[in-house]
Amino acid sequence: MYIIKQLRRKKNISQSKLGKEIGVSLRTIQLYERKNANIPIKNLTKIANFFDMTIAELYLQEVNDLGESYTKKQPFTKHGSVFYPLDHGKYLVMAPLVMVEWHKKYIESLEKQQGRIPFQSAFVIDFLAKEPHRIFEVSGDSMNDDSLNAIPNKAFVLGLGLKKESFTKDDETLWDKSYILVCKDRIICKQLTGYSKEKTVLLCHNLNTSPEFQDFELPLDDVLQVFRIVKKQL
Repeated sequence: MYIIKQLRRKKNISQSKLGKEIGVSLRTIQLYERKNANIPIKNLTKIANFFDMTIAELYLQEVNDLGESYTKKQPFTKHGSVFYPLDHGKYLVMAPLVMVEWHKKYIESLEKQQGRIPFQSAFVIDFLAKEPHRIFEVSGDSMNDDSLNAIPNKAFVLGLGLKKESFTKDDETLWDKSYILVCKDRIICKQLTGYSKEKTVLLCHNLNTSPEFQDFELPLDDVLQVFRIVKKQL
């Protein structure tokens, strides 16, 4: 992000100093300051905190400083996410973030009907959807096949909420897509290939073809929430 360089210069600190503050190398900071840098969410959060900003403020300053000024429309809140209107029909969405270490607590909060999530992160999206947005950190490499569709360990994905009953209908557009499945005992990322009405199970597929990752059937009753993955950050 170009804005990191500007903020660093205003604070009169070197790239090495910033790297030490957030726990990365000088080379990493140099990469982060490029226009098309792909910065992991955790490090982006550390950078925002260092400059006493939110991730949303970093993104908005980045867009504004590059000459693509965001509109004067006020941000709005929907389903626990905050949406910042940008130019060209885009939005910056600050959505609840469920990191790996919070998977168990998230499931417990659903069972207790206490759905508030203390963390948020950001994605830039091209359209608004009526479904709730959630961001999940993925655990494991079962969906990592080194292709463009790969979702590796520690990736962050933006999901749109979907009623699990949707899978019981004859809708072919739902299949062969990647989802976050919030189950009673775990949160998993899988590609769904179909639904068996006889067994009332979802057919879960792993992109990684290693023998340790086997496809399996998941009882629909074990699923608490479903989110269709629409974007990812590595």
